[in-house]
Amino acid sequence: MIILGIETSCDETAASICKDGKILTNIVSQQIIHKKFGGVVPEIASRQHEILLNRVVDTSLKEAKININQIDAISVTQGPGLTGALLTGISFAKGLGLGLGIPVVPVNHLEGHIFANFLAEPSLEFPFVCLLVSGGHTQLWYIEGMEKYALLGETRDDAAGEAFDKGARILGLGYPGGPAIEKEAIHGNPNKYHFPRILLSKNSLDFSFSGLKTSILYFMDDFEKTKIKSLADVAASYQQAIVDTLVEKTRRAIDQTGADRCIIAGGVAANKCLRNKLELVLPENDILFPDFSLCTDNAAMISYLGQLKFQSKIFKKMNFSAIPNLKLV
Repeated sequence: MIILGIETSCDETAASICKDGKILTNIVSQQIIHKKFGGVVPEIASRQHEILLNRVVDTSLKEAKININQIDAISVTQGPGLTGALLTGISFAKGLGLGLGIPVVPVNHLEGHIFANFLAEPSLEFPFVCLLVSGGHTQLWYIEGMEKYALLGETRDDAAGEAFDKGARILGLGYPGGPAIEKEAIHGNPNKYHFPRILLSKNSLDFSFSGLKTSILYFMDDFEKTKIKSLADVAASYQQAIVDTLVEKTRRAIDQTGADRCIIAGGVAANKCLRNKLELVLPENDILFPDFSLCTDNAAMISYLGQLKFQSKIFKKMNFSAIPNLKLV
């Protein structure tokens, strides 16, 4: 069985070929044009997808040595994401599907991030706790099986990825913020400055990062007064505040559910500080991280999950549309 996966939820134009559960290609073209704006411009993202999709899909097929007529189905991100960007990918997938006479399977982007961990560890078994942490989402899930998901906690305001992006902008480090702050923080002291860890109530599994974002804004407004000598110390301290919050909530989720396994999904899962702290705090638990290439938006997770849904006949007919705020449950 051969599945072509297409991902266009934000600013990555991606295509992947999955054959019998094995990823043959995972082509991702990042739209670097957004860097000069300090963030993703939705209209530009949509236009870039239109420009890039044909080439990305063609490259994916050629590198996999697959003829387009060999494809059994196409899977495409339905949401969540930017409306125009999603519609571009869906329209492309539907047009190709109609032309080839094959089904098109809509895939939830968040669910794709979760199932990317099965690509990293095929022997992964249910149930497990999942920390899903990205630019737009910060959530804790208890995963019992395919489409058996229980939301344990989520952010009440900004996502962790947003906190990284906005913090980097305040520090003048550029976009995307997560990698920029992580790079700057390498030579910094994470204990030099204290930024708040918003933990809400004692047993809460919800997140809040708006106060942290405000605190670094005020801190940098006093830059001249405090005479900060090392921006690396600020970046490291700010990063540590985000990581400490994520790790503490994950620890609580594992304690409350009694789960032995925990997976980390989403773009922030690539953060090495987060990975190291989780392994340090939870040494007796089985903590699983996807490969770095599967943390950020990619089509491998879409093609793989698309195959699972196609085989299980868990998908709608072709009359689906983009859902920008699509939920997992």
